[in-house]
Amino acid sequence: MTTALTIRPMTRPELDTLGDWAADEAWNPGLSDAQIFWDTDPDGFIAAERNGALIGGGSIVAYAGRFGFMGFFIVHPEHRGQGLGRQLWHARRARLIARLQAPAVIGMDGVFAMQGFYARGGFVFSHRDLRFEGVGMASTPDARLVDLTEVPFAELVRYDAAHFPAPRETFLRAWIAQPGSCALGVVQESRLQGYGVIRSCRQGFKIGPLFAADAEIAEALFSGLSRHARGVPILLDVPENNPEALALAARHGLREVFGCARMYYGPPPHLPDHELFGVTTFELG
Repeated sequence: MTTALTIRPMTRPELDTLGDWAADEAWNPGLSDAQIFWDTDPDGFIAAERNGALIGGGSIVAYAGRFGFMGFFIVHPEHRGQGLGRQLWHARRARLIARLQAPAVIGMDGVFAMQGFYARGGFVFSHRDLRFEGVGMASTPDARLVDLTEVPFAELVRYDAAHFPAPRETFLRAWIAQPGSCALGVVQESRLQGYGVIRSCRQGFKIGPLFAADAEIAEALFSGLSRHARGVPILLDVPENNPEALALAARHGLREVFGCARMYYGPPPHLPDHELFGVTTFELG
């Protein structure tokens, strides 16, 4: 037996294993997350192996070579406290930097307890992303809401690229059409003014992303998505630097249950924070 750690590309079945470990940690993955994440960037997942067994892993997804995201960072409980996670994290950061155009720009949502460690690794705090939980509620449909699959895909890509640090066409195409989900948009004068997706998870549903030109449109989208999950738990990851997003969560009686520190390595992206009402995922940004 050896304590040496082998860090290598992850296989597709191993990503399912990581999903099961994440579920054990109450991360509550989406039912289609693993396949969509993999299809977005098959080279974007790194495994840690010791004595021939998978002991941890994480994502190093690159979007068009312009923006990277480090997420899904997990080490099996049996192997914690030995410095293995530290080795894995630094290896992932180095590999992701190598995949990106200079200067490398990387985002991550890290648990608060690890914020100091990530800061020593070059990441600078931006804001907190707070997870809120509630129950899906029935509501009167807003006439402005349309099925997002009816919106020209090029228009969705244009709008999303104004609210995310890099284009992500492959991800979007699968994300808005996954089984058990609902994707809604608001279009005015042929231009998308907001959109949101709610997806089925191990327990209940998660809303993400939720982008909108203003609080009124965000309210309409949230209510429409919530109606898709009537009577079951829903989760929304809210950027704390958008007061209107926090107000939306409060209006609907959502309670804060978890949170992460959004941090960036390299120049932080310039985004319309006041239009970001819900994070897409903590795993891929």
